[in-house]
Amino acid sequence: MAITALLVALLPLSIVWTSSDTSKYRKLVWVCVFLTFDLIVFGAFTRLTDSGLGCPDWPGCYGTANPFLAHEQIQAAETLLPSGPVTVAKAWIEMIHRYLAMTIGVLIVAMVAQSWRHWLRDRSRVEYAPWLPTALLLFVCLQGAFGAWTVTLKLQPVIVTTHLLLGMGLLALLTWYGGRQDQLIAPVRTVVTGSPPAMRNIRLLAALSGALLLVQLALGGWVSTNYATLACTDFPLCGGKLVPEMDVEHGFTLWRELGKTAAGHYLPFAALTAIHWVHRNFAFVVALVAGYTAFRAWGHTALHKTARAIAVVLVVQLCTGVATIFLNYPLAIAVLHNAGAALLVLLLTMLNYRAKFQFEIAQKAAASAVFPQATAARHH
Repeated sequence: MAITALLVALLPLSIVWTSSDTSKYRKLVWVCVFLTFDLIVFGAFTRLTDSGLGCPDWPGCYGTANPFLAHEQIQAAETLLPSGPVTVAKAWIEMIHRYLAMTIGVLIVAMVAQSWRHWLRDRSRVEYAPWLPTALLLFVCLQGAFGAWTVTLKLQPVIVTTHLLLGMGLLALLTWYGGRQDQLIAPVRTVVTGSPPAMRNIRLLAALSGALLLVQLALGGWVSTNYATLACTDFPLCGGKLVPEMDVEHGFTLWRELGKTAAGHYLPFAALTAIHWVHRNFAFVVALVAGYTAFRAWGHTALHKTARAIAVVLVVQLCTGVATIFLNYPLAIAVLHNAGAALLVLLLTMLNYRAKFQFEIAQKAAASAVFPQATAARHH
């Protein structure tokens, strides 16, 4: 498996090495961002095609490095239960997901090695400070552990949801680090686009939007891992009611098996309705706050493109969410909805970083404007 991961990682590493970018290190960071986004989307595809147990052991497939070598065992399992979790197609989907995850791990190891090498040679080069890359390596190891538990604990909802949230967290951390590298390695001309109070307000709104999005991601992951997407098949009502019959207690009991209550009984349909209904309605809260944040950031030159992208993705995300219900949960729309969630994570992280940077330069600009006046007053 380690050899396979190294071989797969050769392609993105060669892209970085042959890149015309003046900083190969910065290019490596952004390639990691791109592949992490892809991993999240393919992870959604893996979950939505019910391929999470396509290979029922970890990290290999029936103790082998790929489904080719485990073909006999997979065929035997598929023959016993043709519609079951283990089929040739599902095994390949699951293993491709693992290969992509291991590739990102290899790239982050390369990032850590590069940062430490440059930092130990010249500690004045703050762009190579190794603390965040090292934290990213620990973070991806934790993510890998939850990936293993997803399989060994047979898709337990709280484990799968945590695995999803950690993936989104990794994307956010890498995006923040990428923004930092852009500013430190290839700084652009700084333009003051707002006063410190205005930038402070946008920073607070962006942070609030990010926090609300985190809650919504957890709720969305809980919907998906509990297969509650079609618990409500109409919109804006649910089962013909504004507030349907719901079993919140069983729906939001975290530690339990898939499809079971904590006591081991089958999960009632009202519990699935509660899971779906809460996610659906909290989406409007996120859309309103994130939309208002984009509106406030829209008029600032340095934030305009990101704000516009957030507004577009919010509209598309709401449309795909509704389409998932009306079109009876088509795979392509469901994957697109998950991709939209990951894109919102990326964009809101970028907005948070850029608002922070703009706030800092606005403070410096205000201080430099006040200081000469104070000096002139003293001389006078």
